[in-house]
Amino acid sequence: MFEFVQFLLFGAVLGTLGGLFGIGGGLIAIPVLGVWFGLDQQLAQGTALVMVVPNVMLALWRYHQRNRIELRHVLPLASMGFCFAWLGSIWAVGIDADSMRIGFVAFLIALTLYNLVRMFAATAPASAQMRHGWPWLGVLGAASGTMGGLFGVGGAVVATPILTSVFGTTQVVAQGLSLALALPSTGVTLATYAFHHEVDWSIGLPLAVGGLLSISWGVKVAHALPERLLRGLFCGFLVLCAVLLAFKV
Repeated sequence: MFEFVQFLLFGAVLGTLGGLFGIGGGLIAIPVLGVWFGLDQQLAQGTALVMVVPNVMLALWRYHQRNRIELRHVLPLASMGFCFAWLGSIWAVGIDADSMRIGFVAFLIALTLYNLVRMFAATAPASAQMRHGWPWLGVLGAASGTMGGLFGVGGAVVATPILTSVFGTTQVVAQGLSLALALPSTGVTLATYAFHHEVDWSIGLPLAVGGLLSISWGVKVAHALPERLLRGLFCGFLVLCAVLLAFKV
């Protein structure tokens, strides 16, 4: 019973962060499950996805209520994301756990550096209108889906900064679209990991319940924060995840 409550509370924290950054909470859950609970990389990723999938569903609904997500933008992102997430997840379950962990740390560091450069570089004003449509949204969906399937993070962490910098959307709009991309890709990735017995359901289910109870709060906070502050917090969040996971390398 104590362990259930522990994971429930942990899931609530992750749900808040997932709603705040539009990523489902998996990025922080994976290093914590690996470092504090001793799960190998693939098992940590698969278990985190049990929480991420319902969190993404609820967060997507909340974002759509506040900022309508255009279906014409979602379709190329989500369809290509689904296909390439499936391929990435098949690739992931066959990789050595230590190599996967090192790759995940490198992925987080690269993502952090990109976001930091973006914060201080001069960019055109953001808007709700896309600078690029199909097929570039499909290309982004394919790249994000591959990374999401490989590392179990849904692809939102890749898509969000690209949507703001290259496609010119605001941070909040980008996070909503990224969640729409992440929903089908996390679903197929979870199914692949579960098929290969890389999911601990006794940990994942209470994480999911806790996340569902708190993710709406995170979405509410995200819409109340200034754009630059939200981006800065996202970079700090990525650095924290990389540091936590580096302890296990």
